[in-house]
Amino acid sequence: MLGVAGCGGGETIGGQGGGGEGGDESIFTWGRGADTVGLDPINVTDGESLIVTRQIFDGLLDFEPGTTDVVPALATAVPEPEEDGLVYMFELREGVTFHDGEPFNAEAVVFNFDRWREEENEFHVGGGSQTSSFSYYTSQFGGFDGESVIESVEAVDELTVRFNLTSPLGPFLRNIAMSPFGIASPAALEEDAEGFWQNPVGTGPFQFDSWDRGNEVRVTAYEDWWGGDVDEGEGGAGPFVDRIVFRSIPDNAARVAALAGGQLTAADGLTPDDVPTIEEDDALQVITRPPLNIGYLAFNTTKEPFDQVEVRRAITQAINMERIVESFFGDTAEVATNAMPPTVPFFREETEPYPYDPDEARSLLEEAGLGDGFSAQLWYMPIPRPYMPNARGVAQAMQNDLEEVGINVELVTREWGTYLEETGRGEHDMCILGWTGDNGDPDNFLNVLLSSRSATEENAQNVAYFQNEELDELLDQALETIDEDERRELYGQAQELIYEEAPWAPIEYAEPPLGFQASVSGYEPSPTGGEGFNSIEIEQEGA
Repeated sequence: MLGVAGCGGGETIGGQGGGGEGGDESIFTWGRGADTVGLDPINVTDGESLIVTRQIFDGLLDFEPGTTDVVPALATAVPEPEEDGLVYMFELREGVTFHDGEPFNAEAVVFNFDRWREEENEFHVGGGSQTSSFSYYTSQFGGFDGESVIESVEAVDELTVRFNLTSPLGPFLRNIAMSPFGIASPAALEEDAEGFWQNPVGTGPFQFDSWDRGNEVRVTAYEDWWGGDVDEGEGGAGPFVDRIVFRSIPDNAARVAALAGGQLTAADGLTPDDVPTIEEDDALQVITRPPLNIGYLAFNTTKEPFDQVEVRRAITQAINMERIVESFFGDTAEVATNAMPPTVPFFREETEPYPYDPDEARSLLEEAGLGDGFSAQLWYMPIPRPYMPNARGVAQAMQNDLEEVGINVELVTREWGTYLEETGRGEHDMCILGWTGDNGDPDNFLNVLLSSRSATEENAQNVAYFQNEELDELLDQALETIDEDERRELYGQAQELIYEEAPWAPIEYAEPPLGFQASVSGYEPSPTGGEGFNSIEIEQEGA
């Protein structure tokens, strides 16, 4: 439908896929607020990278379109836990090939998991200058080597893989289905593991074509994709378009204008004000993503005065969060209470938002010995995210509220990759960030974002650097059981503790709107923000 001319400069990285752009080529152009950071899924954590790698790579398991229910992918079935949750046997699909023509088999699965798990593995490298250093593996499976809950992965035969765990892991199957654990071609990694982040090779419905850094990533349909004959309800069918272009347009207004003008097939990062305009245009349509996210203001608890809970509570009560959500999100979000959204199992319904109370905030500052106030930096994201389409506006509103109680705030931002890198090593006082869930499990919010093990010196997911032994114990117990009632009780206690200690000021849970040309069908938004585009179809003009 839409051929798109490139705009802006930058380094162009060519891949092994491709194909020319003939006049009959069907192109789906996805407008977004920022460029990809890297294309090695295990070494990135940002959504703008993972939405691309999701098209290039498949995992053993996946999520049913539109849900976080686990379905087979490269495995033929979702395995049942054996030996009290210590063993999982995966039967693999036959006849699957990587984009480089190499066969997918049990040895390829073992190669990938050994690469991720073993620090001394020669292929435990890569990701480029902004690599996350396999942080998703440590956050979901406990650490590397002997700290990993995955003790070993064995190829039983060519199409059977056995996972041996050191202890039961409640969200194990959901973790396996996450995009970071897409299976990469061993041959491509053996050829250039350090450069794999910019020349990825998977088994997915689209293969890498090129990356014009700062501008766009292009992928092309993989004609031999195994999923073409699989039911669409299990994530199969297609791909129905010849090419996908991921176009970076940081400015919200410019991105919406490009959609309305026909330069984009779809756009994310819409603001609430954009929705009526798009809905009134017969050539466009709005589709909302199921809410599985949270936006938050994190306090760096390793820095004074944010190491005092009274200060953290004071800031939380000094900010009029209800007004911020109403002003910047409208009907597309609700004020957050817990550190995970209500769509996640075991959400604590009893929690109420901290009330907006400047007088109480001043009293808490007095109690902390800061009655005269203090100065600090508040970092905000430079780009729109599904959970935060206008971080700058939110930061300015917070700045004004905090000034009323004597806290003088300097606003700071960085280029997106640098922002993640510097907040990931704790250079901020306070920072606005957020999270879109990867698998629909509470562990993926509470453990990933607030456990001590995620408060690493670099590439930290826990940017509050909140370290609490009681919370760690609750989260570990919940992680190491497959008993649903026990997990409910433990996660309830964890949410209550987080509320009392206030390492964050939770902002909102959003239901992100996305804009599309009316000619698009077959798009099924994922709660995780990482849906496959293989099912998308575009009605051609005159068809």
